[in-house]
Amino acid sequence: MKKLSFLAFFMFSLIASAQDSKIEVKTSEKKASSKNYFNSDKKLGFTAQDSLFQVNIGVRVQSRAGYQKADGQAGSVEGEIRRMRLKFDGFVYNPKFGYKVELGFSAGDLGVIKAGENQNVILDGILFYKPTKSWTIGFGQSKLPGNNQRVISSGALEFTDRTINNSKFNIDRDFGLFVDYGKENPNHFTYAVKGALTKGEGRNWTKTKDDGISLTGKLELFPLGSFTKNGSNFEADLVREKTAKLLISAAFNQNNNARRSQGQLGNDLYQARTLQSFFFDTMLKYNGWAASANYMSRRADNPITINPLDNTKTQAVFVGEGVDTQLSYLFPSKYQIAGRYSTQNVGKEIHAFTPDVEEFAVSFSKYFLEHKVKLQTECSYENMNHFSGNTTGSWYVRFQFEIGI
Repeated sequence: MKKLSFLAFFMFSLIASAQDSKIEVKTSEKKASSKNYFNSDKKLGFTAQDSLFQVNIGVRVQSRAGYQKADGQAGSVEGEIRRMRLKFDGFVYNPKFGYKVELGFSAGDLGVIKAGENQNVILDGILFYKPTKSWTIGFGQSKLPGNNQRVISSGALEFTDRTINNSKFNIDRDFGLFVDYGKENPNHFTYAVKGALTKGEGRNWTKTKDDGISLTGKLELFPLGSFTKNGSNFEADLVREKTAKLLISAAFNQNNNARRSQGQLGNDLYQARTLQSFFFDTMLKYNGWAASANYMSRRADNPITINPLDNTKTQAVFVGEGVDTQLSYLFPSKYQIAGRYSTQNVGKEIHAFTPDVEEFAVSFSKYFLEHKVKLQTECSYENMNHFSGNTTGSWYVRFQFEIGI
């Protein structure tokens, strides 16, 4: 009986020891797992323990208030969430297979909601394949490689918004195939070549069947080497480049049988038109100074379309050209002053109902965490020259705060 009691006690001790060991192992594994779970490269997200997928999460909000007034009209006060974006990116199976999803929820992103039409929640939805460090192939919906300010995120601007020319001539987002080849070298000449084959009607288009395609090509040159921290993709010299950095780029887009007045944007045309857009950009940064100059244009044969059921109704392609110039200085204290001058000359075919415009703007900004957390104020004046010879003006003052992760 004593031997059986001793044997039972011995077996119980072994089981308890094994259970303690299992608990210790599981606790150790849990600690190791949680240690590798969250990313540590200034992004909120996680990587699976087996490294088969990664998810990064980004959120940003632009809150804006302002006052604007046009000649002969009463002034108005604006207050809105200008942009509210949610972004996901990462990879699946292998870092060579990446993805990006960006959603917009503000009124400006969604546009006017109409019965039976899509809500424009989806900004980007694209899959990437990176066979080498230099090559990237994408399929889905994303920004076209057009003018540089449009490629730059709206959260990385020196002013509260993009220029008057960008709003009329940019080629925005589209759905299709994207190809990018580039090499980076901070000390020597480098370049990038980008192209896209897309539908041509812009994001989330399902109204009509498409019988035309859009072709886009872009060449970027960096004669003095690539910018620090990919600085050509954000305005302001936040890194205070120790040596001068220069970007020179040119892009071309032909949108065959486009159905909207600005190609990928704008009102619906009554007949399809083929549009050609040209872009030339320069950007220079050095020791807190940032300067840029941009040229944009759009051409189309017979840009005015007529309603076949009522010839008194027309819709025109927005043709013409524009130039933007911009100069800023960032003080070591992270305060910045910036000035901008833009001119916009519309095509002679549409000048009768669309004025030429020039804009003067100045901005004061405070960067708390680069472009992630910043405070901006802007004062702008627009001068409109009408076909009749009359001149009218309007101005606005804005206050904008941005926060993002």
